[in-house]
Amino acid sequence: MTSTLPVPETAPVVEPSSPAPPPVQIRSRWSTVLRGPATDASWVRPSLIGLLVVTAVLYIWDLGASGWSNAFYSAAVQAGSKSWEAFFFGSSDAANSITVDKTPASLWIMEISVRIFGLSSWSILVPEALMGVASVGLLFATVKRWFGPAAGLIAGAVLALTPIAVLMFRFNNPDAMLVLLMIAGAYATLRAVENGSTKWLMFAGALVGLGFLTKMLQALLVVPAYGLAYLIAGPPKLGKRLLQLLLAVVALVVSAGWYIAIVELVPASMRPYIGGSQNNSLLELTLGYNGLGRLNGEETGSVGGGGGGTGGGMWGETGITRMFDTSQGGQISWLLPAALIVLVGGLVLTARAVRTDKLRAALVLWGTWLVGTGLVFSFMQGIFHAYYTVALAPAVGAVVGMGSVLLWRARRNPFAAGTLAVAIGVTAWWSFHMLGWSPDFVPWLRWVVLILGLVAAVGVLASLRLPANIALFAAGGALIALLAGPAAYAVQTASEPHTGSIPTAGPSVQSGGGFGGGGGGRGGPGGGGGNRGGGGFPGGGGQGGFPGGTQQGGGTQGGTGTQQGGTGTQQGFPGGNGGGGMRGGGGMGGLLDAATVSDAMKTLLETNADQFTWVAAAVGSQNASGYQLATEKPVMAVGGFNGSDPSPTLAQFKQYVADGKIHYFIGGSGGGFGGGNSSGGSNDSSQISTWVSENYQSQTVDNVTIYDLTAPVS
Repeated sequence: MTSTLPVPETAPVVEPSSPAPPPVQIRSRWSTVLRGPATDASWVRPSLIGLLVVTAVLYIWDLGASGWSNAFYSAAVQAGSKSWEAFFFGSSDAANSITVDKTPASLWIMEISVRIFGLSSWSILVPEALMGVASVGLLFATVKRWFGPAAGLIAGAVLALTPIAVLMFRFNNPDAMLVLLMIAGAYATLRAVENGSTKWLMFAGALVGLGFLTKMLQALLVVPAYGLAYLIAGPPKLGKRLLQLLLAVVALVVSAGWYIAIVELVPASMRPYIGGSQNNSLLELTLGYNGLGRLNGEETGSVGGGGGGTGGGMWGETGITRMFDTSQGGQISWLLPAALIVLVGGLVLTARAVRTDKLRAALVLWGTWLVGTGLVFSFMQGIFHAYYTVALAPAVGAVVGMGSVLLWRARRNPFAAGTLAVAIGVTAWWSFHMLGWSPDFVPWLRWVVLILGLVAAVGVLASLRLPANIALFAAGGALIALLAGPAAYAVQTASEPHTGSIPTAGPSVQSGGGFGGGGGGRGGPGGGGGNRGGGGFPGGGGQGGFPGGTQQGGGTQGGTGTQQGGTGTQQGFPGGNGGGGMRGGGGMGGLLDAATVSDAMKTLLETNADQFTWVAAAVGSQNASGYQLATEKPVMAVGGFNGSDPSPTLAQFKQYVADGKIHYFIGGSGGGFGGGNSSGGSNDSSQISTWVSENYQSQTVDNVTIYDLTAPVS
């Protein structure tokens, strides 16, 4: 008997073995973000992320402690969040009586934030801080493109830690947006230099135009830098380069001119008065108060000009060493000596390069920005505040980053090594000198900076013969030494609230310690003036205090501050917090601050508020802003910021009262500088004050005299 085994219907087919395919390398999105471009070393992207995170923490931490910061602009933001007309024109109040004394682009960003998140200190200030982080990142990208990541990181770190940059990116003045736009314009210009792109060059011009809408003529200070860099290094022939630059100017005019045209063409009866002008004209504001007047000190309606030559005046001494005096030095000049020295060294090293050399083009652009803007600030005789110097911070950072890396790469050249060593040594000495202006502020740091900096300078000089890894220790020590001083000031600045119209960064400093002893110092925080050396702002060098300083602002009367070198004692400041005495971070802190409004005053103003166009009127924008922010109701700023604008006239004010549009008039307020008839300005605000006091019943609320415009005396 035979048996058979079952056979499967189908048998498996065995294929010959073949090699397995190579594994597919898949990079996740996060790994791409952390690693960066494949051409970068592994340390570049994590270093950049670390820099941006540290910058964000420095700029955002405890941001709300500064409250409304500059209440002048915060009140305008509040107004623009309620009225689209106020949004467009930059009005100080939602009823559109008068605008701020600047074009309003910087307000638009904050107003959009407030419309989304509601009115608060955070919704106003966080956009400014984020623009600061973006500025650091964009400066890194701009410098890295041609000089490498190390140069970009140095440039970004210098900008991030510059004390006045820390202050302005935590504040609501227009400067944060202006700095970001100027860096973006530099990036666009250098992109145009790469391939002769007309589009990039016109984009740079458009960014300058937007900068004009942010802070008017100050944005134009970088135009020579952009133009010179492209004129020298642009790839096309000379004729085409000139045509391209002309097209860039057209883009600038169009991007800024549309707004000027609209404002000038709209009938005056259909828009708010243009604050800061005497003839209700944006062109006048551009060319006068915010233009040539800043250079020659003849701003109509202001409180007087500067020193003229090297004499001390209302706004401090002018002259070649102005950026190094005690008023400006701690704000911006920490690495200014290094920037100037390595700029010269870099230009010498690239002197024989071809015309289109990109490295030299970048040095020309940032160097012209640094030197040109610095000279304008040094010699302008009109209104000048220390925080203006933030416009130098990107150029200082870029030049230090580019120049130091360029010299380091050529350190086997005795000239390069010597120049870099001199820059380190001089800057270490200068930091040591400036830290001595504040003897009680981290007193041991100045010696560490000096010793470490000098040792690093010797090490860099010795790198002519030292192995590369040892030379790197010298470079690292130099970087730590040169950034330690500004970093300490930066942390101190971020740790203190800052309010008012004239904030300053860092701790209070002694007077008379600048380059050659020039320049006025800054008073201590919270004081009513502080002691100032010759020419110190305000009132130094034979100038007295602000006119009208004895008038009482909202809240209690300010303290007394005696100014050395002035003609007398000024008692408080009008319209300030508790009389406007200085408070907040070091230095001037909160000069020209808004009024502090009590609950009783707030309740009084809010009663029947909906029956009036303006719940109150007060002389000067700073005084009015405090009441407006407290009530979130329109408060008329009579006379604009300084109380010196003819808005409204006495006749107009009488008509508003007759029509029942204004409920109260807040008396005893001297406006921004105490009146309104200085430097040729209007005295309408004084006439209005007199007329109100003679014809309407008054009451006192928390030491503030307030007049009920619905209750005549008889």
